[in-house]
Amino acid sequence: MTAFPDARDLLARLNLPADDGLGEPSPHRFRDGGAWRIEIPSVEGPRVLEAVLEEARRLDCPVHRVSQGSGVQLLTDAEIREMARIGRDAGVEVSLFLGPRAGFEPGAMHLAPNGGVVRPRLRGMSAVRAALDDALRAYAGGIRSVLVADDGMLVLAQQLRAAGLWPPDLHIKVSVMMGAANPIAVRHWADTGIATYNVPTDLSLEQLATIRRITTVPLDIYVEAPDDVGGFVRYAELAGFVQYAAPVYLKFGLRNAPNIYPSGLQWEAQAIQMGRERVHRARVGYEALCRAGLGERMSPLPVRTDDLAIPRPPA
Repeated sequence: MTAFPDARDLLARLNLPADDGLGEPSPHRFRDGGAWRIEIPSVEGPRVLEAVLEEARRLDCPVHRVSQGSGVQLLTDAEIREMARIGRDAGVEVSLFLGPRAGFEPGAMHLAPNGGVVRPRLRGMSAVRAALDDALRAYAGGIRSVLVADDGMLVLAQQLRAAGLWPPDLHIKVSVMMGAANPIAVRHWADTGIATYNVPTDLSLEQLATIRRITTVPLDIYVEAPDDVGGFVRYAELAGFVQYAAPVYLKFGLRNAPNIYPSGLQWEAQAIQMGRERVHRARVGYEALCRAGLGERMSPLPVRTDDLAIPRPPA
């Protein structure tokens, strides 16, 4: 048998770390020089977006990006244009979810004990085509950021981009449901041209710092995670996230809150209240970072660099 070096040596030959550790603070930044930004997730439609931004003004809380989880497929063209207009006027990125995910469709594997991994995936080419239609419809309405949770869709976007067939200013934000949990996997998807990667909610600070050592892609990190992705409350680690994983989008979900996907008028009142509370949680995090002396490392608002995909609604 051929003798190979041990695993540590093989990793070293590829310039990969063999263990997790903090190492040095991250030198990487967003294009505007900021180390961190704030994202409010689960902003399900124009009325919720209005409420989130109103609460942000009331609490003097910076918000750089909002994201939606029910999907483009459940928004009318008029609602997409309205969200784009509201986001543009506020200088906030609006990211909308793509695709008829398996968890919304007839099927059984996503309900099985080990089947949750398929829940956000696109099953078959009809679903891939529908997700691509979602992306193009959102873009036509002025949205410049889409949320993807399927590896096939990421590969397709990469191929379309290489062929000059993907809108050049349409950003891809990778969902937490993709689940890449080590530096090699995150770097692989970063190399496809994504804008940001949402890491799993339970990675330690050492694991996050090790990811940062081999890729510069901005990471989306849940400071407070919804119950269905762990329910973790990690405000005490905020300073570490900024120091060792920058550039980061700090996401403020809610523990002890219902999963409202797919949302609509039946959930709108509660979605608005939860959106306001997410902004309150973000204000808590913002104050904590200011007390830690890290407030000045935030991307200043308004962001004027093109790595924040502010909508451009049609005239």
